[in-house]
Amino acid sequence: MTTLEAARSGGGSAASDSVALAAFGRVRRRTVAGFAALIIGTLALSLLGVAVGSIAIPFDATLDALAGVFSASDAATADQSIWSTVIRQIRIPRTLTALLAGAALGIAGLQMQTLFRNPLADPFVLGVSAGASFGVAAVVLVAGAGVTVFTAGLGWLGDLGLAGAAVVGAALVMALVLALSLRVRSIVTILIVGLLVGQLVGALITILIAASEEQYVDQFVRWGFGSFRGVTWSELSILAPAIAVGVAIALLSVKQLNALLLGESYARSLGVHVRRAQLAAMLGAALLAGSVTAFAGPIAFLGVAIPHLARGLFRTSDHRILAPAVILCGGMLALAAEIVAQLPGVASVLPLNAVTALIGAPVVLSVLLRRRRLSAV
Repeated sequence: MTTLEAARSGGGSAASDSVALAAFGRVRRRTVAGFAALIIGTLALSLLGVAVGSIAIPFDATLDALAGVFSASDAATADQSIWSTVIRQIRIPRTLTALLAGAALGIAGLQMQTLFRNPLADPFVLGVSAGASFGVAAVVLVAGAGVTVFTAGLGWLGDLGLAGAAVVGAALVMALVLALSLRVRSIVTILIVGLLVGQLVGALITILIAASEEQYVDQFVRWGFGSFRGVTWSELSILAPAIAVGVAIALLSVKQLNALLLGESYARSLGVHVRRAQLAAMLGAALLAGSVTAFAGPIAFLGVAIPHLARGLFRTSDHRILAPAVILCGGMLALAAEIVAQLPGVASVLPLNAVTALIGAPVVLSVLLRRRRLSAV
């Protein structure tokens, strides 16, 4: 190689390195900006979630209640007491539940989309939420008490049993769908399998409810609409640790999930124990979906929409970025849906699943249309 050729070769290499570094810098800046926006948005929506509701509370009184003090300029002492009770016993638990549930469903959806290699997989679509609902329905029939308001007489033990039944039901359905999905490779077929399993479990739920006492049927149906409002501090003491464990499982398995993106054979070549990774993802998603369903009802569409929103924001499939992103994005989306469902300043409340469907359905439709365009190329 001549000196001129070496110089050209070195110059080309330097130019390539410069381009690569510039691209890396842009990706890093976009990632930092994305997380900053999500953190700020989560904090702002959390404050808004505590501040708004069917009872109008002055914003300065809300801040005072959060700080545990009241200023002399506030209204009557009786009003202060009522505001403090509403904020601390209703709105703060509701806001925390929405943040936790959104994060849990987002992580569960991300795990299931990777596990099934299906962009439309989520706990609701594949019948996992129906399995959790079956566990709840079984508790309603056998114990004579059920979700949230049903377990008032059973206390902490009843809440724990309810969550456990929901997680077991979710895990059984997920195991069944996963076993069936190993026999087929078509995304559409897997979705059909999930829907059929969900319908089958729904039929069993109908039989259980038909055999239950009439006084619990209406409450169970209302629970099926989905809501973050009825969760108490006592129930949060069970829900929060369960979600923390499920999220920890997901965060500890990001490398295995990244490997599974390219198929089981590729994952094995990297030394990943595929069956162990699949089992961990399955148990984690079942724990997350089951615990949320037990206390907030079967929430639709968030699990499928949140991962796609995070991918669109960060333009990556790397679970090291997506896992924390869906936690923040999921909390924001769930809390926004709850605020809309609450109809601030109005006594009536919309079913939460009606709001989440309005948010999630367009995301699902856009994914389907994009895949159709790509397959037509």
